[in-house]
Amino acid sequence: MADRLTQLQDAVTQQAEHFYNSIGVLQQSAPSSPFPGFEKPGCKPSSPPPQEDYAALFAKLITRTAKDIDVLIDNLPSEDSSTELQVASLQKLELENQEEAEKLEEIVARGEQLLKTIQKSLEQIAASQLYSQGLESNFSPSRI
Repeated sequence: MADRLTQLQDAVTQQAEHFYNSIGVLQQSAPSSPFPGFEKPGCKPSSPPPQEDYAALFAKLITRTAKDIDVLIDNLPSEDSSTELQVASLQKLELENQEEAEKLEEIVARGEQLLKTIQKSLEQIAASQLYSQGLESNFSPSRI
């Protein structure tokens, strides 16, 4: 996941794209305005293109992106956050990380022990099957 500044930069870029696209759609779908004395002879005013609710669509997009930008800005570290507070926070996170690493090591050790137990049981089952089928005359499950 990107850091907060990259997310903020992406949101601002997206907002600029929304503004750019909304202006482009307005220019494309807006009816032309007549200027007296500049009309071409025999030229009829063009019929307006089918109107969709572009204004509402872009208003929603721009508003949502603006809210996202506000949230991202609010989550940036403040100037009040001193170096000491940041160091204390990092130390706390490091301690929590060490505790979780110890838990993980315990789980891995238990898993390895369980794996050994399962492997030994499978060997005994295989030996018992071989012995019961008489395929191995010198092999007995008690030797394992």
